[in-house]
Amino acid sequence: MGTVADSFSANANDTSLANPSSDTEIKQQIDRYVKTEMQERRIPGMQLAVVKGGKIVLLKSYGLAEIPNAVAVNDENVFSINSATKSFTGVAIMQLVEEGKLDLSAPVSRYLDGLPVAWQVVTVKQLLTHTSGIPDIISSKIPSLATPQEVDAAWVAIQTWPMEFKTGERYRYNQTNYILLGKIIDRLSGMPFVEFFQKRQFAVAAMRSVGFGDSRDVIPHKAVSYRYEEPGGPLKHVVEVFPPFLRTGAGMNSSAEGIANWLIALQQGKLISAAGLKQLWMLGTFNNGKPTAWALGWPVVRQGDYAAVAGVGGARSAFYVYPAHDLAIVTLTNLAGADPQGMIDDIAGFYLPGLRTAHGGTYAAHLLREQIAKDGYGGLAAKLNKIKLDTGLPDPTEDDFNSWGYRLLGKKMADHAVTVFGLGIQVHPDSANLHDSLAEVYEFQADTASALKHYRLSLALDAQNSHAAERIQVLGAK
Repeated sequence: MGTVADSFSANANDTSLANPSSDTEIKQQIDRYVKTEMQERRIPGMQLAVVKGGKIVLLKSYGLAEIPNAVAVNDENVFSINSATKSFTGVAIMQLVEEGKLDLSAPVSRYLDGLPVAWQVVTVKQLLTHTSGIPDIISSKIPSLATPQEVDAAWVAIQTWPMEFKTGERYRYNQTNYILLGKIIDRLSGMPFVEFFQKRQFAVAAMRSVGFGDSRDVIPHKAVSYRYEEPGGPLKHVVEVFPPFLRTGAGMNSSAEGIANWLIALQQGKLISAAGLKQLWMLGTFNNGKPTAWALGWPVVRQGDYAAVAGVGGARSAFYVYPAHDLAIVTLTNLAGADPQGMIDDIAGFYLPGLRTAHGGTYAAHLLREQIAKDGYGGLAAKLNKIKLDTGLPDPTEDDFNSWGYRLLGKKMADHAVTVFGLGIQVHPDSANLHDSLAEVYEFQADTASALKHYRLSLALDAQNSHAAERIQVLGAK
């Protein structure tokens, strides 16, 4: 398997960018798509930016930034980007590499003193790619990080915990990794990482609406963050607590325009060199040489055709870069759980028809929902088959069916959720996860027999499914 960087040149001459639709038609189609998906996902407010050919070709705001006072989203609003902050941290680290101050392969002990012995051999690159094995400070053992005293106590406590696995052997997403990266940036740059980001990234990229902070801070133009805490329940405010030492991992707020300008500056060599950018987006490796799921602060969406790297945060904000096609999409929402990353390939598909043909299962699900809006849920399998025949799109993925089904359950449309999960199982008959999800809906409906049936089918497909095993034991005892 090649690196992501190697794959970026694979489709550099792809003629699919020459979309016969006019720019106006593309924007109209995207506008309809976004409005439909916002309604489907129950997203209060959203910003969208499209970067193509080194320019912002589409910038639009939708919905409400604050529901009680009906304040509309505008282009100046900033949204929490949560863990997408890690992509900025990756750039900061690469800037230090290019200054000759930092070696990615060096152990963290070269730059930080007083760490536990087991941590000292971890390399900077292993921190960036989440293969360190260092224990995660975001843990049930740490109930709160709301006060400086709690933060200090947690930092002391975590250094006494055992490693979670042998360094370089596994992947586990981990905030402690990025705390250490923040400390490295502080030390090697000679300034707090917040100031380093401001001077070396935000100012250079002309990001006007950007900064760090959480619910305790007064943040100009901040869109209020919401979530649905239970299926069918009301919207609730999200209380965001990002202690300052965690903010290299999560804690930035930005507008879509700001991130779009940052992506342009990044790809035009204003932040790091072309060679540095290639290294930034290159997959990490485990000890056995196999690739990890992350590059240097950037999750890797896809290799090969239509390769993409991303920043994804809080299931509410995301951006994808398609380097070989000079295209990037930014989607920011104020709904935790909106999963806007599930919309990005669909939006990119309006500019890259070949992407949709190759990876357009999510768009097939979108078209299926449009058909359902016209004539209901009857004959769902036949409707999907016709869509595939007419468009050449592939089947929706397991995740497409799973997220759709749970959204229906969240709208208290359990019968329709059963239908959607059932279709998902027809398309993906070996999916233990879809059987488990369908069982949960039946359990929600108090249909114990059907729930047990699908929990057992799920467990038969995945003997490690502890959730199914637990529910079988509970329901079987009734």
